[in-house]
Amino acid sequence: MRPVQRQRQGLQYGIVLLCMQAINFGIDKIPPATLAGVIGQTLLYMGVIKVPWNADQVCISCVKILKYRNWRAFILSNFEHGSDMHLYYNMVSFILKGSTLENKYGTGNFVMLLSFLSVACSSMYVALGYCLTQVTGDYGYYTSCAIGFSAVLFALKVICICEEQDRLRDVGGFRVPSKFAVWAELILIHLLVPNASFVGHLGGILAGCFYCYTSVGALVDRMICGITGHPIVHEEEFYRRRSYF
Repeated sequence: MRPVQRQRQGLQYGIVLLCMQAINFGIDKIPPATLAGVIGQTLLYMGVIKVPWNADQVCISCVKILKYRNWRAFILSNFEHGSDMHLYYNMVSFILKGSTLENKYGTGNFVMLLSFLSVACSSMYVALGYCLTQVTGDYGYYTSCAIGFSAVLFALKVICICEEQDRLRDVGGFRVPSKFAVWAELILIHLLVPNASFVGHLGGILAGCFYCYTSVGALVDRMICGITGHPIVHEEEFYRRRSYF
């Protein structure tokens, strides 16, 4: 999402909705790393966690990274949000995806995977912005700034889909094959939410595809296992797709 001017007003409507959704889901059913991520990003947005920056100061853009080497924005842009509803939708999505993948991979492995995806999504955003600037001549791709956890969520969605058998998914009222669902959602959000970062979401999808479908993912799995001491075990369908591509 593109950053907008906002005042942190504590307990806003979106945060109330998020608390209600978390309670309805069951706080005890949310695994620890996912729960910590939701609470941390919520408190960060509310201003309870005091930090020496504003959300608009750590939005990510090509010019910030390639010209000014603003590595703080490279990392922190993933965890800031532009509005309470932006936070709400992202954190509800995170609860669902995190509860699936963290329980499957283990907390330590899931945290390391999130770290990789965060870096990969930021890298993709910068790379896509630079390439689109060169191809289209539109300098807006070079300077456009974005914040939010959405790119990481798109990457997690790709991984969730790769862990399951092909089936139909509902996207905006349409039933589409799961392998196309993430692309359909990308287009739908772009059409319905003009302020959403299309490049950021696309970067998240590509980061997830690199992990699922290339040897990069196998290398990441080995690195994570070397750090945590526990292997990431995927479904047979996941290994089949990775080996096929």
